[in-house]
Amino acid sequence: MTKITGFEIHDVRFPTSLTGDGTDAMNTECDYSSAYITLLTDSDLVGHGMTFTIGRGNDIVCIAINEVANRLVGKDTEELFANMGKTWDFMMADPQLRWIGPEKGVIHIASGAVNNAVWDMYARSRQKPLWKLVVDFTPEELVNATAFRYISDAITKEEALAMLKEKEAGKKEREATVRDVGYPAYVTSAGWLGYTDEKVARLTQEAVAAGFNHFKMKVGADLSNDLRRGKIIRSIIDDPQYLPANMPPRDPNSAGLQGKNAGPTGAVLMVDANQVWDVPQAIEYVKGLQDIKPWFIEEPTAPDDILGHAAIRKALAPYGIGVATGEHAHNRMVFKQLLQAEAIDVVQIDSCRLAGVSEVLSVLLWLPNSAVPYVIHLSLIDYIAVSGTMERNVLEFVDHLHEHFVTPCSINKNGRYNVPNNPGEGYSIEMHKTSIAEFEWPNGSYWVGAKGGK
Repeated sequence: MTKITGFEIHDVRFPTSLTGDGTDAMNTECDYSSAYITLLTDSDLVGHGMTFTIGRGNDIVCIAINEVANRLVGKDTEELFANMGKTWDFMMADPQLRWIGPEKGVIHIASGAVNNAVWDMYARSRQKPLWKLVVDFTPEELVNATAFRYISDAITKEEALAMLKEKEAGKKEREATVRDVGYPAYVTSAGWLGYTDEKVARLTQEAVAAGFNHFKMKVGADLSNDLRRGKIIRSIIDDPQYLPANMPPRDPNSAGLQGKNAGPTGAVLMVDANQVWDVPQAIEYVKGLQDIKPWFIEEPTAPDDILGHAAIRKALAPYGIGVATGEHAHNRMVFKQLLQAEAIDVVQIDSCRLAGVSEVLSVLLWLPNSAVPYVIHLSLIDYIAVSGTMERNVLEFVDHLHEHFVTPCSINKNGRYNVPNNPGEGYSIEMHKTSIAEFEWPNGSYWVGAKGGK
């Protein structure tokens, strides 16, 4: 019998604002930060979890993580693992903590960090990467691992079980396929708003050479500037001369690219405004981006404005431009309403915004019924066990800060994610202790040096 005995929490901040990494029209100073927890037990078993912020406020999230994690101290790990949906319900059921949500804001993303740590511990206990742990579940086990409260009008447990059983037969074949070819990815790292034109061009060429064919750029501060940057990117991704040797252009009319405004090489461009506009502004601004042929506009307005997104989608449909959101959708109910209102074309799930893996599973389970493509553990779970499809889906790849993690993700020569295979990596979330010692706020060696004027 293994019990949770305590935890360690770290406020880790990286000075990415110094290089412009992560900059967009709304978030002009981004220090990528992790509110990071390690759950401890009376054995060698541990579980790592985190949520994400962009600097100030990370300490507030760490305080909330402390309050949520206290609820798990003394619990038997196997009892928690036996029904992860029930465990999630227990984590979210503290009545006084729930009052300061409920199920949104700081308390919700803090709960996500803790739930992710429990899942990491579960996978480590079974010596499997997280995705493999979950795809090896029976349909019944997967349903029991999912957060279902408040979504039964979108999908019931019985409906989810029937769907998962239908997909059960092809799981081994799909696992073999994705291990062989990798999971589709898109690159954002070339399109940060704070980059010079020269840097945008260089990074775009490097991304094309690495095999990527989906690219995203930030927009929203100035239309003429966005058009210029977009045309730079288009001039590179649409030109066959930049393709890797022995890689022919992709067919823009193929099943995976239909409706994406793919250019002559099969390359796709997406744009992201990070919530900067009101609804009428969004519509008029994005109409002005027609020349660079975006597949979608991401986060065009306030993330909670379901009907606003629906209005934007309706207005942009004649121009062949879709709408995407989800990065700041704070719980499964927001996704439910976005889909019920036919407000978006592309669903993007942020595992650091929702309250951990159990809530992410609840969103994955009803997406196949909605016929909406969305945006590597969780994507592998979706493809192998849930939806059975991946070619219209693309998962964001940002190549910053990977060196700080023990088992970082990687990309193959075709610009697709490699499948995590290390049996001891869990959720691939473990950070190097040396990185924590250097970048922990405010007394890590980097920040002490920065305060000394170095």
